Amino acid sequence: MPARLYVVCREMGSGKQVVMAVAALFCAGSLPAATSPSPTPSPSLSAEEIKTVVVLDDVSLPTPGEFFAAINKVDRPNWSQLSRRAGPLSTTNRPQASLNLGTRVADGFIAVEAQDGQQVKNVGQDIISLAKGLGVSQSIIARGKSISDFADDNDWSALKEELEATEDEVKQQMNDQKDSELVTLVTVGAWLRGVQAASGVVAANYQPASASLLRQPAVVEFLISRIDSLSDKIKGTPLVGRVRDGLIELQADVSPAATPNLDTVKAIHQTTSQLVDAISGSGAASPQ
Repeated sequence: MPARLYVVCREMGSGKQVVMAVAALFCAGSLPAATSPSPTPSPSLSAEEIKTVVVLDDVSLPTPGEFFAAINKVDRPNWSQLSRRAGPLSTTNRPQASLNLGTRVADGFIAVEAQDGQQVKNVGQDIISLAKGLGVSQSIIARGKSISDFADDNDWSALKEELEATEDEVKQQMNDQKDSELVTLVTVGAWLRGVQAASGVVAANYQPASASLLRQPAVVEFLISRIDSLSDKIKGTPLVGRVRDGLIELQADVSPAATPNLDTVKAIHQTTSQLVDAISGSGAASPQ
């Protein structure tokens, strides 16, 4: 059944509102990205939640955490092998910093899957550093402390929620300070790093069920359209142009009628790896 993305604002334990995707993203072991003409909220939502439903475009965008959860249903990879050291974080290039922030959010979810508390804390500090550079760090500092505390307690479920809340809060602050275009780049960066990690997992232990999770044509089309809607100043930067070209290259690989074969999965991994390295800074990212 086609999935449409609905988001609900819920109060978490911290008292802050976060955005949670409540569309049915997983169906028969796959993670569809599709459109639907019906705006009717899922009947599983409560009356209070339905009041706060907001339809975002017509595409379900899986978060890195949701993507990795789907992978875990098919194959339990060694997530610790997917950790990496970040490249240089200080940059006056705001589009690059935004893309890089997205990749580090995905790295945080990888560290949680690996149950690597120190790496989670490292990533949390990187997110705060990048947020400071983008001028949205004030309330994020408290999030960083929560991430560190949960990591010390090995509370992996709470860490996933805190990472999602941190990403949402950064994006909300960007919107509040009229940097909505940079929010698009955070989303793109997170998706690219998530697909890079997932395609690497699938390529190392190919299974059709896990390979099918990489079929996300509507997501790629949506991200390209969002980049095309950016101002000339931002989409005209070399890095953003390179990312757009890479997404166009990925379109054919993530849109086959059949499940991607091993060669296609390797091609997806190569393209996303090149883009993530470019975002991190001249291939500066390296395995942890």
